[in-house]
Amino acid sequence: MTFKTASQHIERTYQVPDTFSPTDYQHMSRAIQLARHGKWTALPNPLVGCVIVKEGKVVGEGWHEKAGEAHAEIHALHQAGPDAKNATVYVTLEPCSHFGRTPPCANALVNAGVSRVIAAMCDPNPVVLGRGFGRLRHQGIGVAHGLLEKEARALNRGFIKRMETGRPFVRAKLAMSLDGRTAMASGESQWITGPDARSQGQQLRAASCAIVTGVSSVLADDSALTLRERELGLPNAAAIVTRQPLRVVLDSLLRTPPSAKVVTGPGQCLIVTTEQASAKKRARLETAGAEIWVQKTLSQGRVDLSAVMDELGRRGCNEVLVEAGATLAGAMLSERLLDEVTVFMAPVLMGSRARPLFQLPFDTMAQKQPLRITEIRPVGKDWRIIAVPVKEGGVKNLTDNYSVT
Repeated sequence: MTFKTASQHIERTYQVPDTFSPTDYQHMSRAIQLARHGKWTALPNPLVGCVIVKEGKVVGEGWHEKAGEAHAEIHALHQAGPDAKNATVYVTLEPCSHFGRTPPCANALVNAGVSRVIAAMCDPNPVVLGRGFGRLRHQGIGVAHGLLEKEARALNRGFIKRMETGRPFVRAKLAMSLDGRTAMASGESQWITGPDARSQGQQLRAASCAIVTGVSSVLADDSALTLRERELGLPNAAAIVTRQPLRVVLDSLLRTPPSAKVVTGPGQCLIVTTEQASAKKRARLETAGAEIWVQKTLSQGRVDLSAVMDELGRRGCNEVLVEAGATLAGAMLSERLLDEVTVFMAPVLMGSRARPLFQLPFDTMAQKQPLRITEIRPVGKDWRIIAVPVKEGGVKNLTDNYSVT
């Protein structure tokens, strides 16, 4: 069942008001604001905020702080205490109805005696999908949803996409000069942008479940691809870096050195390779601590990028950050695997011999890839551009022109 079909099913089953009151909007806006507090720590769970109101007064607030710990509704109920009885609950996502690492929030709301639950959106997780609403209504609790749904969906793009398609939300992070270059011909690239842009790049890592790169980038930069407390620029950086994103290296011939920082750094490293890779190299990398995934060899010795995204979805990754050179970035774009591109542009010129942002061997204007720019803003001395690839037209069947190894 697709998410759209599920939404339509729930709207047929439960009454959705034509309008909500200004007070309803006020409290749901606050719930969305609270949900954002879990951005760096709730992964891979969705961000959820909750506000409990009784007789016009806020008696409880909460958000989901960390996976495996209490959900937003539980925190808010604890704060509300006895005042939760006959109160209205505003929550950004349908309360869960199943036993996972924590008990069902729908049960807790029933036991607290709340009178009404207003949710911004239904939960696309098929384990929940309307069952939370159903349990509440069965106990005589009023249910409505759809209030600020667009804003609530924006909180959890990765979670929603994974539930809809089985794949994560994929973002490419790139740094370039004003003339669109990412590295000198020799591969030298540190540093194009300034410290403010690099700090925001660290924050993109912190919001991601996995970081994907190619072996060429590993060999050129020996980047650890880890979160670094001093560069995050966040007040709770020490707590954030305790969770390191999964590092994924695409390496069809296992050229990654066992001593590479991406292998030896804190957290887990997954190297995706092919059947043509040496068994001895595999053994050395496994001894060094890397997990090796051997794929069937595709044309020109490439790894299967679509299969990588499927696997990351199976591993519960909601958002994936691609930090790579022009070849892998171009291949990801050509296979329509990128949902968003974040480019940090520095006010420098690197010249015509430097490397481009994407390797896209276009020959005609008809092949051009349109992008929809959603944001441009200054970051220190640099600029941040966020763009979304337009799916219609543009890049078509170009992967045979690449060798992503």
